[in-house]
Amino acid sequence: MTNEALSPELEAVVAAAAAAAPAFAATAPTDRARAIVAVADALEAAKERLVEIAMRETGLTEARLNGEVVRTAVQLRLFADTLVDGGYLDARIDPADADFALGVRPDVRRTLLPLGPVINFSASNFPFAFSVLGGDSASILAAGCPLIVKAHSGHPELSDATAEVAREALAAAGMPAGVFHLIHGREAGVAVLKDPRVKAGAFTGSIGVGRLLADIAASRPAPIPFYGELGSVNPVFVTADAIAERAEEIAQGFLTSVSGSAGQLCTKPGFVFVPAGSALPAAITAAAGDFLAEHRLLDPRIARSFEERRTAILASPGVSAVVPGGIRFDEAGQGWATPTVVTVSLDDFRRGKEALVEEAFGPLAILVETPDGTDLAALMPEFYEGNLTGTLHLSAAEATGETANAEELRALVAALSRQVGRVLFNGWSTGVAVTPAQQHGGPWPATSNDTSTSVGTAAITRFLRPVAFQNAPAAFLPEALRDDNPLGVPQAISPAGESKQWGARWR
Repeated sequence: MTNEALSPELEAVVAAAAAAAPAFAATAPTDRARAIVAVADALEAAKERLVEIAMRETGLTEARLNGEVVRTAVQLRLFADTLVDGGYLDARIDPADADFALGVRPDVRRTLLPLGPVINFSASNFPFAFSVLGGDSASILAAGCPLIVKAHSGHPELSDATAEVAREALAAAGMPAGVFHLIHGREAGVAVLKDPRVKAGAFTGSIGVGRLLADIAASRPAPIPFYGELGSVNPVFVTADAIAERAEEIAQGFLTSVSGSAGQLCTKPGFVFVPAGSALPAAITAAAGDFLAEHRLLDPRIARSFEERRTAILASPGVSAVVPGGIRFDEAGQGWATPTVVTVSLDDFRRGKEALVEEAFGPLAILVETPDGTDLAALMPEFYEGNLTGTLHLSAAEATGETANAEELRALVAALSRQVGRVLFNGWSTGVAVTPAQQHGGPWPATSNDTSTSVGTAAITRFLRPVAFQNAPAAFLPEALRDDNPLGVPQAISPAGESKQWGARWR
């Protein structure tokens, strides 16, 4: 089936991706792994040229971008190892059992198979790690799904250059033609998302655009999964004892996190709840001189949006600047910002909630001063729906879980875990470790689908679907489900007669 609304150019892209899907899904995991490693190697080999383009288009620093290329290559290689390990396939085998508790059981085997072509809408603020070859793209390719990347308008030249690196590496590694494509333009991305041959979507960006795309994916005649990372303010709670113990250290870490990459990170700590009258605001003011270098924002649109949010926050009743910061625009319309940190009482925060609680995408954060006796756990559902992260800063004694406020802190941890994807202790949410156990997601509006992650090896399962095979001859089984297990993947095999013992241990 084709989509008559597609232009000839887009029709060629989608048709090629759909044609490549069966062959790509059938590639051996080791071959796919080698191809992904080849892409990582090629990306690093082109780093100097690509970083030069990225600096010009985004204003991000050379050091930041060099590190991001390394992170992107590490992500790709991590998925290569995930492919060969095979645990992500979740292979389950229930052999035929004449003694099954509910009668004769047939042979049933279940694993995960690639969805088919996927479109990935890349991000502006990570021109490598969440863009053309970022984590979403890496997990899509690792899953065995043809990839169509919608380039971000903030770095089109870099997107084209990175895509060329990917295409050449995949072709040289022997991957089927049509497994990788790059398109430009919002209308083109929407048209491809609507096409029935596209089986899933991924996105990193604003709540408004993410919701629009998620609704399109859900309203198709045959709805498809859509995994959007949208918005997050990442609340932080700092105890009085932690401030008494290391106020200067906390202030330095906080300012580093807020000002890094000009605050244009989805994990930036946007709100910090501190005891009223604490020494932390003064410590932040004292440390701010080291963080006042001007930094260009990604593009004029983001700069204007930040200026509007900053103006609205500073105008809200009860708000006082601890670090005044600022923003200016050059002759080209680019915005240049320095960090802004403000304080507000909990009562004024409640009164000004509509103006204050929305994310400010840029180098700005709000300290909310809480009176003694405030039920901190109750603040989470009062102010927030979902977030990527929540952080606690505790004293050394509080970290043992044996202080007088231990139950209050446990309640706060429980409240955070209900509303965020990652709970941090004595650290800062910026800097997401690329590791198998990582969870980068959270309840709405942090993400459009809270059952997944966009960082870590679990991200691959977004682009797979479960299929069970019943009484299938060995010749027709996926290799992951065969008794001889040629891939050597983990298999969960139910022993005969096991069902008769289910629940017995709990009697």
